[in-house]
Amino acid sequence: MTQRLTPESASPVTNTVADQPAGQPSPAPEASVTDDTESGIPIAANVRAPRGAGTEGSRNVIFLDREISQIAFNRRVLAQAEDRQVPLLERLKYLCIVGSNLDEFFEVRIASLLAQNTVDGELSQDPAFRQQLRKISENCHQLAQRQYELLNTEILPQLAKKGVRILRHNDRNEAQRAWVKAYFEREVKPLLTPIGLDPAHPFPQVVNKSLNFIVSLAGKDAFGRGTAIAIVKAPRVLPRIIKLPEEISGNCMAFCLLSSVIHSHIEDLFNGREVINYSQFRVTRDSDLWVDEEEVKNLRQALQGELQTRQFGEAVRLEVAKNCPKELSDFLLAQFNLPPDRLYAVDGPVNMVRLGELLDYVRQPSLRFPPFTARFVTKANGLDMFSNLRKHDILLHHPFQAFQTVIDFIRSASLDPNVVAIKQTVYRTGMNSDLMESLITAARHGKEVTVVVELKARFDEEANINWADRLQQAGAQVVYGVVGLKTHAKMALVIRREDGGVLRHYAHLGTGNYHPSTTRFYTDFGLLTAHQGIATEVNEVFIHLTGLNKPKKLEHLWLAPFGLQPQIIKAIRNEARIAREGRPARIIAKMNALLDESVIRALYAASADGVKIDLIVRGACALRPGVPGLSENIRVRSIIGRFLEHSRIYYFRNDLAHDVYLGSADWMNRNLFRRIEVAFPVLDKALKKRVISEGLDPYLKDNTNSWVLDSEGNYERRKPRGKQPSFCAQNYLMQQLGSLSHTDDD
Repeated sequence: MTQRLTPESASPVTNTVADQPAGQPSPAPEASVTDDTESGIPIAANVRAPRGAGTEGSRNVIFLDREISQIAFNRRVLAQAEDRQVPLLERLKYLCIVGSNLDEFFEVRIASLLAQNTVDGELSQDPAFRQQLRKISENCHQLAQRQYELLNTEILPQLAKKGVRILRHNDRNEAQRAWVKAYFEREVKPLLTPIGLDPAHPFPQVVNKSLNFIVSLAGKDAFGRGTAIAIVKAPRVLPRIIKLPEEISGNCMAFCLLSSVIHSHIEDLFNGREVINYSQFRVTRDSDLWVDEEEVKNLRQALQGELQTRQFGEAVRLEVAKNCPKELSDFLLAQFNLPPDRLYAVDGPVNMVRLGELLDYVRQPSLRFPPFTARFVTKANGLDMFSNLRKHDILLHHPFQAFQTVIDFIRSASLDPNVVAIKQTVYRTGMNSDLMESLITAARHGKEVTVVVELKARFDEEANINWADRLQQAGAQVVYGVVGLKTHAKMALVIRREDGGVLRHYAHLGTGNYHPSTTRFYTDFGLLTAHQGIATEVNEVFIHLTGLNKPKKLEHLWLAPFGLQPQIIKAIRNEARIAREGRPARIIAKMNALLDESVIRALYAASADGVKIDLIVRGACALRPGVPGLSENIRVRSIIGRFLEHSRIYYFRNDLAHDVYLGSADWMNRNLFRRIEVAFPVLDKALKKRVISEGLDPYLKDNTNSWVLDSEGNYERRKPRGKQPSFCAQNYLMQQLGSLSHTDDD
């Protein structure tokens, strides 16, 4: 079976988005999710889904399009760049995030959509599919156009007023032009290799998302032939933003783009020829990896080979400069076998993401968000961590509370002579990781270390392969999950021999990755627990992953692909039953995406029975809220802020039991059936209240960064009404849980 590897929706660079400037401390939320009078949505206990709503023919009536919903998410991110209350460099960062998100959208979603609808090399002519492609194209072109409009009319001019200028060739004075020319001759020209196209010099391999130039030439070459087209590839080792020396920058910080440097001196590469026209260009390619998991003997070795070819997948998008002549863009489209609607002519650098390098140079506090420091969770009464955990669980809310506690948990285990075994899953952890180093240390100290490394975590494959090698060399047992499934669950287990020789289990479960960068920018929950029921079930999951045996019946954990979706639907139906019996029923769920049709149908049915449902869905959502007879008791909102909303929380009122589950899974088919996922309960009543009061209540009250979805798939930003004070959930949590600094020029 050849499997198309599906992506994780978020890489550290791609998905980090930022929030509005923090203001004064906000008041606590006025209403709790356990207050059933808070919603304001009428309960219609007898409302049922429309007749025929379950048929395939009505599918478009009851489900929103996934791709269009994903583009709408990027519009919400772009709105942060439009917000003039957001500091300028943060607005620029939002533009870069939208660019990165669009890159991945084409590399993954569009590439997958095209592959699914291609037979024998021919793209399907199905009218519905063609209409979907047209709508996606229109939306993406509008989004890209607005990106560059914001860049050129607002952000760059306002940065210039603040003393930060990106100089084009016409903007540079004589001294600056001389310096740029010297830089080109010294640093750039020696690395460039122009290729004149002829039968002996075919069109070169162009790397995914790389900067390139196409040049139209007149006259004869050195051999008397009229080669008319040349290609110049910009080496990736060169910086895309170049800072000019202070002595020639005037009263500002001056920069120029590598593309501008090459543009200004491209004629120097073609001695004796006349350059007629030229343009920068960039091609985006399918970045899926293809492996036959049932045939390969070693998945790690197979993936190492595939990584070499990822940069040259099928082309899915072409970007050129706005002034690129049509004959050159047509030539490129033909070379990459792309239709005209896959061409994006942009008014600026073809890779806006690389403008993010500017943030590394400019340190003006007034151009950035106020600094924020996560609060450390200290050990009570000086007790060691394991003694502390035997007394009570520890709930961590990142990034408001530091991830260091988790690092300390694994490090303590690696050095503790009473610890006999450590087990951990690794999905994303980055190139540098204290956690991984601690696991290596534990293995070298003779502890039984088992690590389930997911080699197919998109764009982290190389880092994970490297960690797998190092762990094995240290003596750890490394496995790569289950064939055909990604191991996405976030779990760590420590087994310790204690008084009387009894083995005791300690576990960490989380909603986010063991990654040092994302824990500072993603909102996630983590639970450290010595609850033996939960911890021993974590061990059962590890045994299932390594031994490939059938998992035992679990009393506490919900495990995908076996029981997670049925458990979610069972809990939804239980709320529906409670509502039908005339008692208050409530569901609140927070996640990155909601796409699984069976779960959505269960939510529709619960809404018709009178269950009040609030969904906090950051990205794509296929559920249509507020449809009479189908979903009038369902509200959907999306929060876009300084931090990337990443935690998954499932809340069911359940006759005042207030069941709270945290997990690694969105309500998507891939998470529920094509991944190893774990959802875990929060059993401690105090910690359960914390999840509700920190992870749900503030987001339902947010009227600053909250967007409400209507039944047509449109999002409207919430604003304070009348004299209602503004409330930003993330600012509130920073004030309550962390340490937010303010500068004099805020």
